[in-house]
Amino acid sequence: MMSTRALLQILFAAILLSLLAYTAWASMQQPVWQWQGLTQGPDRWWTLATLIDAYYGFLTFYVWVCFKERGPLARLLWFVLIMTLGNMAMASYVLWQLHKLPPGAPASDILTSRGVTQR
Repeated sequence: MMSTRALLQILFAAILLSLLAYTAWASMQQPVWQWQGLTQGPDRWWTLATLIDAYYGFLTFYVWVCFKERGPLARLLWFVLIMTLGNMAMASYVLWQLHKLPPGAPASDILTSRGVTQR
């Protein structure tokens, strides 16, 4: 069985390489400074690059959620919420994690602690 470390290395190498490849390809179609998506309708190359980048960011955040959440139902729920609501779901998750911290605990505890903590 492959280790978690190896899986993460493969995942993030694939994200990096595919972003580099798509960004290079998009820049050959249209220089980024010519993108006019906010003023004259979306230009597809950089709009797609931005969407790909955003969803890779959601996926990166979800990897942390998978570390934090032990149950498969919670992991599935947060995956659906993050992929459909994006940063709204991500902000909600961080606020929920901060709410669960015991009084006086440093906020940094949400980054590495796993499982349920009680207030």
